[in-house]
Amino acid sequence: MASDRASQRAFLGIAALLFAASAAVTIGWCASMSAMGEMPMPGGWTMSMAWMRMPGQTWPGAAASFLGMWVVMMVAMMLPSLVPMLRRYRQAVGRTGRLGRLTALVGVGYFLVWTVFGIAAFPLGVALAAVEMEEPALARAAPIAVGVVVLVAGSLQLTAWKARQLACCREAPGRGRTLPADAGTAWRHGLRLGLHCSFCCAGPMAVLLVIGVMDLRAMAVVTAAITVERLAPAGERVARAIGAVVLGAGLLLIARAAGLG
Repeated sequence: MASDRASQRAFLGIAALLFAASAAVTIGWCASMSAMGEMPMPGGWTMSMAWMRMPGQTWPGAAASFLGMWVVMMVAMMLPSLVPMLRRYRQAVGRTGRLGRLTALVGVGYFLVWTVFGIAAFPLGVALAAVEMEEPALARAAPIAVGVVVLVAGSLQLTAWKARQLACCREAPGRGRTLPADAGTAWRHGLRLGLHCSFCCAGPMAVLLVIGVMDLRAMAVVTAAITVERLAPAGERVARAIGAVVLGAGLLLIARAAGLG
C-alpha cells in the first residue's frame, strides 16, 4: 500500500539523517581530541586523552562528556547493522498507527544497553590510565597487553558462542514471527537486541577500546566488520575470517612490542 511505502521511506530517511548527524559529530569530536595530542608513555606508546580530565573539568563532568560522545559514537557505528533488525521488527508488528513510536522505543532500549557499556568502560579506562601513569613498569608492558587483548578478541570470533550471538542478531525477530504492537514488548525487544549485540560485538569493541577509542580509522574498520558479519549472506564465515585477521594483528602487535618485528 502507498501508506506502507511512505512509512518505510520515512523510517529509512530518519535513519539516514540520524546516521549522518552522529557520524559528523563523532568526526568533529575525534578531530578536537586529536588536536590536543596524546600523552607519551614509557614503552614508546601514547595514551588517549579520552581517559583524562580537561583543564578545569571535574571527574563527573569528564564522565558525562565521555558518555555523551560514547552514545553518539555508538549510534554512528551500530546504526548500519541495526536498521535491518528494526525493519524486521516493523514487519513483525505489522500495520499500526504507533509503528514509528514503537520503532523509536526499540532503538532507545537498544542504545540504553550500549550506554551502560560506556558507563562501565569509562571508570575502567580511567583506572588503568592512572595505574599506568604511576607505574612505569606497567606502562612499558602495555603494548604487549594490547596485543594480548587483540589476540583474545580474535579468538573469540572463532567460538561457537560468537556464532550463537551472531545468529540472534541476524535473525531477530525470527522470520514469520509476529510481535504485539505495545510499548512494553517494544522496550523489551530493544533491550534484548542490545544485549545480544553487545555480546556479539565484545571482540571488536575490545579491540577498539585498546587500539584507540578516538581513532577514526579504527572506528571505521570496526564498524565495517560489525556491519558485514551481520548483513553478509555467509555471516558466520565472515566472522571467522575477521577473527583470523584479528589473530594475525594480535600476534604482530605482540611481536613488535617484544622487539621481534
